[in-house]
Amino acid sequence: MIRVLVIGEKCTDKFIYCDASRFSPEAPVPVLNPIEIVENDGMSGNVARNLLSINNNVLITHWYQDEKITKTRFVEKKSNHMFIRFDEGEDKITPINLTEDLISSISSYDLVIVSDYYKGFISDEDLITIGRNSKISILDSKRKLSQDIVRVFSFVKLNEKESLQNFNLLDYKNIIITLGSKGTMFCDEIFPSPNPQETIDVSGAGDTFTASFILKYVENFNIKEAIIFANKMSSQVVSKRGVAVP
Repeated sequence: MIRVLVIGEKCTDKFIYCDASRFSPEAPVPVLNPIEIVENDGMSGNVARNLLSINNNVLITHWYQDEKITKTRFVEKKSNHMFIRFDEGEDKITPINLTEDLISSISSYDLVIVSDYYKGFISDEDLITIGRNSKISILDSKRKLSQDIVRVFSFVKLNEKESLQNFNLLDYKNIIITLGSKGTMFCDEIFPSPNPQETIDVSGAGDTFTASFILKYVENFNIKEAIIFANKMSSQVVSKRGVAVP
C-alpha cells in the first residue's frame, strides 16, 4: 500500500451539457437548454481521483480548504463547445494551518503531491516547509516560484505557459514541462506523446500527468519511464469529455 498525501485547493467541477439549437430573439446569443449535469471532484480532488484510477493500492490523505469552490461550465453537448464558465467560492480561502503535528506527519507518507492553484490555501513558506519534510514530492503550482521552493521538491511540474513565467528557474534538473500534444520536456529532452489522440477536452490533463508520473516513479525510480507512462495516461483523458480519468 502506497501512502500518499495530497495537499491543495479542491473544487467541484460541474458540467451542464446543453442543446443549443436556436438563438434568442432578444439578443444574438444561443439559447441553452440543459440536458445533462455531470459533477466530480476537481483541482486537488481530481489528483486524488486519478491516483485511485491508476492504482487501487494507494491510501490517500487529503488536505484542502474548508470553503466550497464550484466551477460551473455550460457546454453544447454535440460539439463539446463551452459557452461560459463561472467560478464560485474562491474569493476568500482560509489558509492551511501547518501545526507541528501536521508537519511532523508529512515524512510518514511515501510521497507528497502538492496541487497548488494559488487561491490562498498555501503560502510560499508552507510550500518550503512541505517540500523539506517530504520523502518524495511533486509540486504542480500556478504561482511564480522561487529558487527556495524549487530546491526542496523532488519534482516540479509546469505547463508551457507556466514555464515562461518561471524561465529563470528552468536550469534546475527537477523541473518537468508538459507541452500538450507535443509531449513533455525534461532536461532539454522532449518525450513525445506515444499515442496522440484527438483533443476533446483538456480539463484536468495536468492532474492526470502529475498523478501518473509520481506513481510510476515510485515503482522503480526511473524518471524517463515515468514520463512516458504519464504522457500515455494524459493522452487518454484529453480524448474524453469533461474532467476525466484514465
